[in-house]
Amino acid sequence: MVAPRKTAMAIKSYQNQAQVLVKNYLLADPFIPYTSILGGIFLCKVAYDLTQLISTFYFKSYNGLTKVQRIEWNNRGISTIHAIFITVTSLYFVFWSDLFSDHQLAGIVTFRSSPLSVFALGVSVGYFLADLGMIFWLYPSLGGLEYVIHHSLSGVAVAYSMFSGEGQLYTFMILISEVTTPEINMRWYLDTAGMKRSIAYLMNGVLIFFAWLAARIVLFGYMFYHVYLHYDQVIQMHPFGYFLVFVVPSALAMMNLMWFGKILKGLKKTLAKRQ
Repeated sequence: MVAPRKTAMAIKSYQNQAQVLVKNYLLADPFIPYTSILGGIFLCKVAYDLTQLISTFYFKSYNGLTKVQRIEWNNRGISTIHAIFITVTSLYFVFWSDLFSDHQLAGIVTFRSSPLSVFALGVSVGYFLADLGMIFWLYPSLGGLEYVIHHSLSGVAVAYSMFSGEGQLYTFMILISEVTTPEINMRWYLDTAGMKRSIAYLMNGVLIFFAWLAARIVLFGYMFYHVYLHYDQVIQMHPFGYFLVFVVPSALAMMNLMWFGKILKGLKKTLAKRQ
């Protein structure tokens, strides 16, 4: 009876020490940016391995792919999971949370942040770092120069917002655009699986069109309008933060318009073939 009691006490002691470590270090405000980035990179690895494991057993076409195609298949699993996480989080902060509400009187909106908002942005920074690393590793198989520019701009802007606490509202507005990523990935999956002529492929194409229009065209316009209405607060940001608020969304908006033209062209082509 004595030995089991000592074992239980030892386990309890380790649990208490672990809780102190997590509370005082891993989740302490000064360390959240770093732990969340590392956590984001680790979760990317977990998502990659899970996608590989599930696809091996449940998708017959997966085992017939080339090595590079299997890597891209797994990589798109990572981006899909990240997109779902950051879209839900961003929608919460932009539309439901009181953190960035105009009715809040706790400081100007461009300087508001919370441990949860910092953590969410840190996970995204970890994702952009991991995905950018894979793009460089297999360049240009996973994406060309436009993807490098997109991920670099996004990563720098998100990282600055996370570390400085500036402009987090606008960062989350832009990150809502990740809602289009699962549909884009589904298009690639269906194409790779030989289902390009299926109803699912057509329906997914229509969904991409409307999601892209809402999240990457209309929402960007709303973001610029919000900046205009709150310019007296935006101008108080650090010059680099002020620069990012205008340059990064503008560059991404131009890329979004370019890709939207391709999406529209592809959708018209698909609809024409089915008539």
